[in-house]
Amino acid sequence: MKGNAQRGNQLAFGSFGIKTLDSCWITGRQLEAARQAISRSMKREGKIWIRIFPDKPITKKPAEVRMGKGKGAPEYFVARVTPGRILFEAEGIPVAVAREALRLAAQKLPVKTKFVVRRDYTE
Repeated sequence: MKGNAQRGNQLAFGSFGIKTLDSCWITGRQLEAARQAISRSMKREGKIWIRIFPDKPITKKPAEVRMGKGKGAPEYFVARVTPGRILFEAEGIPVAVAREALRLAAQKLPVKTKFVVRRDYTE
C-alpha cells in the first residue's frame, strides 16, 4: 500500500482524533480493543466515532491440509490504512481527557499515530 490517504484524512465529526503515520492492516479485534480503551478512559462521557471499518477478509487454510482444494475459509477481517487516515474521533470532553484516551487507544494499534485537534477548536 503506497501513497497517503486521499480521503478520511480530515476531522469530520469530533474536535479530537488520532491520525496514522504508517500504512498497515488493522484487524477488527485491534479496533475493538482500542474502542474499549477509549470509552473506559472517557468514562462513557462525550461521543466517539470510528472512521475505519474492517471489510477485507483474510482467509487461511487449516493446518496439515494438502495443496489445492480451493481457497481457505475467512479467518478474520482487516481495514486497510494508509498514512494520514483518521482512525478515531472524540467530542464533548476536555483536551487532556481526549489526549489520554486516544493515547491509550493508540497503544492497542500496530501503527504509529498522532493526536490531532480541529483547527477552529477553542476551549
